[in-house]
Amino acid sequence: MSDARNDVARSGFGLCWHTGYWTPAAAAADAAGCACDRDLLSKETCEAPAAKPAPLPAAVRNCDFTVSLRADQVFEFNTSALRSTAAAALDRDVVSRLATCAEVKFVGVTGHSDRLGDPSYNQKLSERRADVVKAYLVRKGVREDVIDTMGAGKTQPVPGVSCPDGLSRQKMIACLAPNRRAVIEVRGPAK
Repeated sequence: MSDARNDVARSGFGLCWHTGYWTPAAAAADAAGCACDRDLLSKETCEAPAAKPAPLPAAVRNCDFTVSLRADQVFEFNTSALRSTAAAALDRDVVSRLATCAEVKFVGVTGHSDRLGDPSYNQKLSERRADVVKAYLVRKGVREDVIDTMGAGKTQPVPGVSCPDGLSRQKMIACLAPNRRAVIEVRGPAK
């Protein structure tokens, strides 16, 4: 993330700041990418001279897309096991669209949890959810080396989902269902 002066925004300890909506795919697009996320970028990206990139020919298209699979499609409360509807949703919304790519250069899978429970448990649960989706995509033929996973825990709730604290446990679980999701980002050139 860059500040108003286009300098890398850092904490008092010198650590780089990321927005709540930052993902590994954003590292290459961010001016701060090489300063903050060097381990996510290729050596050539960070060592290249700071010249303006040549404009892409008009015929070049990308098959970039992002899919957010909702809880009712993917995960039950407090589990990382894929629901029976998850395979159909992943096949329809992700795997079938990969056929439009000439090459898949990056697939980012981010698992999410709701706010119920211990934050460290929710973090690990969200990481397991991302790993389960990755394993499914690998079984469907996506190269494992292009898939990056991360867990966001409860840190990125779906905007607009408001569940008052006074709800019964079952109603709270149902209300927070949209936050239990997986987000898949795909980047690469189109055919």
